[in-house]
Amino acid sequence: MHLLLLFTSFCLLFVLELIYLKIADKYNIIDHPNERSSHSNITIRGGGIIFLFAALIALIWHFNDFYTALFGVILIGVISFLDDVYSLSNQLRIFFHFASVSLVFIYLGIFGLLPWWETLLLYILSIGIINAYNFMDGINGMTGWYSVVILASLQWVNLYQFYFIKPDLIWLPLLACTVFLFFNFRKKARCFAGDVGSVTIALWIIMLLFDLIFTSNNWVYILFLGVYGVDTVLTILHRLLLKQNIFKAHRLHFYQLLANEQKISHLLISACYALVQLVIILFVINNSSLSGMALFLMIILPLIFTYLILKPLLHINRKADL
Repeated sequence: MHLLLLFTSFCLLFVLELIYLKIADKYNIIDHPNERSSHSNITIRGGGIIFLFAALIALIWHFNDFYTALFGVILIGVISFLDDVYSLSNQLRIFFHFASVSLVFIYLGIFGLLPWWETLLLYILSIGIINAYNFMDGINGMTGWYSVVILASLQWVNLYQFYFIKPDLIWLPLLACTVFLFFNFRKKARCFAGDVGSVTIALWIIMLLFDLIFTSNNWVYILFLGVYGVDTVLTILHRLLLKQNIFKAHRLHFYQLLANEQKISHLLISACYALVQLVIILFVINNSSLSGMALFLMIILPLIFTYLILKPLLHINRKADL
């Protein structure tokens, strides 16, 4: 019966995505390429609404146990979709991001668990992860495959190493990723995730990851986001050195240089990012006897060195990015 429900959910998500694509095409919800984009074709925006649909299904299945966290995921999904369509103000968007994160924190019991300053740091980390996920959503397949790797790894840990949540709360976003990748992981994508996709799945992953971290009392699982974290933080530092406005769109992420300057296939870059993250996760899972600090240094330092060594070799045309 459970497998039947999951299969039915997959079919429903697929149909809902098809319906959305027709509606978006009719009402011109599209993404126009510009000088900062990594694509050159007009494409439907907001295909990541599939994650919002998945959250609604999860809410129906498990309302009593997870309504607070799922309301948070749905709230950030709705406001992000409205931002995709109408371009909301930064202040309004940030307000709803904090409200959504707060609902997830209520589910996790953060407010009764941590002192105020640790809670504040957790807010900063959460908003940072959400924005990093949004920044990294720039080429076909990136968000979908990276999320599949993280979600599948979390499910493996959940089922075979350290149970922390009902498996449905991981199966459903995995199914949504599969549907989204069918339309997005192509040389010419049928749709892009939009903020509704990258932001919604980011908060869902934050909820799952923090649930695992606090249940296991082990912060080593934050390395499940290691590749995105290093690329985002070092790119911000790079832009600060160039005296750029870090809140404006740009093309200085490592993956953007590979796609735009080196003309490497989007699909290959997305697959490589996901594969590197998978290798890191497998290393973490299979070396749990090591201290958290040792694992952190063994993983993050090679990523940093790789970034610093390879990025100058990409022959960046800095004038085009200033």
